[in-house]
Amino acid sequence: MNATHAAWLVLAAPLAGTLVIALSFKWLPRQTAGWIGTLAIAVSFGYSIVAFVQLQSLSPEHRELTSSLWTIARTTGVDASATILVDPLSVFMILVVSGVSMLIHLYSVSYLKGDRGYARFFAYLNYFVFSMLLLVLAGNFLLLIVGWAFVGAASYMLISFWYRRASATQAGIKAFVINVIGDAGLVLGTFFIFRSSHSLDFVATFRVAPHVFAYGSGGITAGCLLLLVGAFAKSAQIPLHTWLPDAMEGPTPVSALIHAATMVTAGVYLIARMHPLFQLAPAAQDVGAIVGCLTLLIAGTIALAAVDIKRVIAYSTMSQIGYMIMGVSAGAYAAGLFHLMTHAFFKALLFMAAGSVIGAMGGEQSLDRISGMRKALPFTFICFLVGGLALSGIPPFSGFFSKDDILAQIGSRGGWYWALYAAGYLGAGLTALYTFRMIFRAFLGEPNPQARELEHGHLFHPEQPTNPANGEVEDTDVGFPGPDHVIAERALPMRVAMSLLALLAIAGGIVGIPKTTSWLENFLAPTFAGSTIHLAPSNTLIYVGLALGTVIGLGGIGLAWVVWVARPGSSTVIAARLAPAYRLFAGKWYFDELIDALVVRPATWFGRFAQGSFERVFVNGTLIGGTTAIVRAGSAVVRSAESGFVRYYVAFVVIGLSGVGLYFLVQS
Repeated sequence: MNATHAAWLVLAAPLAGTLVIALSFKWLPRQTAGWIGTLAIAVSFGYSIVAFVQLQSLSPEHRELTSSLWTIARTTGVDASATILVDPLSVFMILVVSGVSMLIHLYSVSYLKGDRGYARFFAYLNYFVFSMLLLVLAGNFLLLIVGWAFVGAASYMLISFWYRRASATQAGIKAFVINVIGDAGLVLGTFFIFRSSHSLDFVATFRVAPHVFAYGSGGITAGCLLLLVGAFAKSAQIPLHTWLPDAMEGPTPVSALIHAATMVTAGVYLIARMHPLFQLAPAAQDVGAIVGCLTLLIAGTIALAAVDIKRVIAYSTMSQIGYMIMGVSAGAYAAGLFHLMTHAFFKALLFMAAGSVIGAMGGEQSLDRISGMRKALPFTFICFLVGGLALSGIPPFSGFFSKDDILAQIGSRGGWYWALYAAGYLGAGLTALYTFRMIFRAFLGEPNPQARELEHGHLFHPEQPTNPANGEVEDTDVGFPGPDHVIAERALPMRVAMSLLALLAIAGGIVGIPKTTSWLENFLAPTFAGSTIHLAPSNTLIYVGLALGTVIGLGGIGLAWVVWVARPGSSTVIAARLAPAYRLFAGKWYFDELIDALVVRPATWFGRFAQGSFERVFVNGTLIGGTTAIVRAGSAVVRSAESGFVRYYVAFVVIGLSGVGLYFLVQS
């Protein structure tokens, strides 16, 4: 079996899982759907390893393989096929996506066991993974767009999974609409590129790009900026980020899947994949780096004020994706992808641990009500701590090496990139601060009633379930969360998944230790061999960065300890003294309100105006009403002619035949 055959099977396994679960769930025992879905992704991960091994057996210059199943369209100027591209970048992505997704499926087997939509959930989950794998394996723009759209549709279904919650359906619609904006950007960007390259194939487009696009020209710059719109929407970068926190309305495994290794990293992958084009459009690269930098800072400040435990982690995702976007836009491709991998490990772990905490709280998610969980949830606490240390960039955890690798590469470019470098370390301080604010508030302090009950062996189940977003009373029927609440301490599949991710969060950085190991960089090197950007940080920059990152991370943790543990209540005093900043952060920088004022309300007003004027007067009155009047008048004439007297019908026939005969007589 060669690498391309294995790659096709990587795609086939989750698609088969989706179809089997969707078509046979009525006859399957309850939890069988979960195990089928998990097995499908495990098979996909196994074939990803086969593709990796087979690709490594080739010489570096031959590690770019394509395979087509059939031709989709072949017309003048368009030759589109169902083609996949198997190279180090796509193999790296399928390994990360399928590997982490497999553990999330395993976790979900127990976490969703009491939900009435259990089989539907795993069908959606398998479909999501298939869509993401299709996106990263696509060998041309057409298949990329299809995978991009499929991921958006799957995310809508998963975010709105508990569809009888109004807040969940609204969040799903919001995510879908914003992602469609990104889809439009991707399609238009493809058009700008295709117009000059005359090819939808990636390899062919990248080969001719330097010859058909002038460096920095308007066409390639416009095309890449439009591609960035797609990347920003999918990866939740400002100002197209507001869907991501609301996506927490989905079940916790969905949060782990979307915000760890899959959907939100699609934008990072897109920029890395299109690097031959972006290198011809330096203005677009600069826009990507600046937006990534702003996102990591703004999201970090919002996380400082957020009280929903899942939303804190979601804003953390925004911030960390900002690092990745900044890195790949600045030319630090291997470093950005390194952080993509380590982030997948520790962020999925944090969401899973948060799900265990929420289970212990009976569905409650507010940090204002969660406290003292350390003794009640010892395993969850250790996993949360490991994920938090990795996220905060504390050595020797994986996030320490990947984050500082990005910043060292950016710093080596000099010039105005020093501003991005400094902002990156400021963001690192914010990350450590809000991460351990969350950990200290949830696990230390006086145990709450739920924690005390759990310490005595009784898992809390509320008598009346409510929506944690708005407090609305709910039942546990289909379309709502099930009656069961599960914690990792009592569910083996959850413990196994979290343990493996904890090990990866600790040791995952081994593939890229500065001046020691460069396995990941060497593996990805053939994909970026033609890059015109060559970054080589000095030893001083590397070692100073590692030391600086450690000091800043530990400083953020120490400050969090002082504010939320050593001096309880001091956070309230600080918030009062810095009231304008606190209101700004708690109000999420008012992006939702700004978009509502500048986009939603004007669009609504225009729609109502068009409906009341153009549609009512012209469309209904003239086009529809006028046509209706003509048809009605014609019908009246015909009805009046239908008298029932045979002699009248004969007269009409004679007159008609006479008219036809007269016409031909005149023509002759």
